[in-house]
Amino acid sequence: MRIAILSDIHANLDALRAVLAAIAGEGVDRIVCLGDIVGINAQPAECVALIQACGAVCVAGNHDRAVAGQLSTREFDATSARSISWTRRRLDRGALEFLAGLPTERVVEGRLVAVHGALHPETGRETVRLDNDGRRLASFHALVRHPSGARICAFGHTHHVAVFEFSNGLVRACPGDEVQLRGDAFYLVNPGTVGRPRSAELRATCLVLDTGLNTVRVLRAEYDAARAFDRTRQAGLAPRLSFLPAPVRASLRRGALALGVYDLLKTL
Repeated sequence: MRIAILSDIHANLDALRAVLAAIAGEGVDRIVCLGDIVGINAQPAECVALIQACGAVCVAGNHDRAVAGQLSTREFDATSARSISWTRRRLDRGALEFLAGLPTERVVEGRLVAVHGALHPETGRETVRLDNDGRRLASFHALVRHPSGARICAFGHTHHVAVFEFSNGLVRACPGDEVQLRGDAFYLVNPGTVGRPRSAELRATCLVLDTGLNTVRVLRAEYDAARAFDRTRQAGLAPRLSFLPAPVRASLRRGALALGVYDLLKTL
């Protein structure tokens, strides 16, 4: 079986169409979406409809749950919180009910556990970011104990492509665009982001898991990122300092947090 795994669409229709077109050429049997279908960008209704139309197996991301009214935006940055309110007003009842009905965990074909943020803890897992070895180890321990017997957990939320292996009590990153999975190890795999890049990589990314060959491969799709961002800007959803590169904005945010003035700046 070949399973396409994608995540973090963030209402970017151009990117979603591009990655689905790339997936169509791969002969996949199933599409798995790890959440954050909506939020940030300007075409949430279209992205929900397209994900529903392709029959993807979905879990809820933190943005999906916030738009559905199931999660507070208190911990969101100002741009994300603004987009949640904007998005909620532009989705019909059917789309909101679809988002509200998404679980935070799904088991796919008994081989793959799908989550948005992490496989731990029991609650709030959609907001946990597996961005260090300690958190990844906690999710690996949850995977080892998982009743499904699956050895692979797919997660999103970080927006960075990654494959991690757990064997003999050690966690290691697996480099390269194609990884051979060992039958005696456990894996955390991240497809990166369809529609909200956090690096110089502007292409939409996803993973293709081949359970027959026991491989996972990165798939990248070109799209007009400038056109997509222009829609976001015209909708008034772009970061207020969007003229600055993302790494610079991130540094400013970290500085404001360190100085204890971030909450004040968010209100300005």
